[in-house]
Amino acid sequence: MIDLSLLFSLANFYALPFWLLMVILPKWGVTQKIISSYLPFIPLAVLYIYLFFGSLDPDSIEAFSNPTLPILAQLFSQEPVMLTGWIHFIILDLFTGRYIYLEGKEKGIFTIHSLILCLLAGPIGLLSHIITAWIQLKVSNKEELEVTAT
Repeated sequence: MIDLSLLFSLANFYALPFWLLMVILPKWGVTQKIISSYLPFIPLAVLYIYLFFGSLDPDSIEAFSNPTLPILAQLFSQEPVMLTGWIHFIILDLFTGRYIYLEGKEKGIFTIHSLILCLLAGPIGLLSHIITAWIQLKVSNKEELEVTAT
């Protein structure tokens, strides 16, 4: 049996350098090359698949097929299922962070705050990015109108 606590730690440590690159060295060519690739997601996806199928049994398959909140709470109280869910969060938050980083680079949107929020809580970071992009667009349009008017 693989040590689940070790896998938990390894998955967290694996994702951290990608976040650090996006936040601390966003303009570095290596950062841009790594984050533009899907390769960083492959090890996490393989681990997820391994854990996903390793944590399924006939009872959990039945429970997941017709979930209720109490059933899901019971399922996620099991360490293998919770670790599988955690890996799911890591992958999706990192993918969302990648989206924020790449769109920010492409459109000149300030992203550091959104990336940090995304690392801590993906949907909050995504919302922060959407709001930041909207504000920057409004400010940019207002400045263009003022330049055109003069």
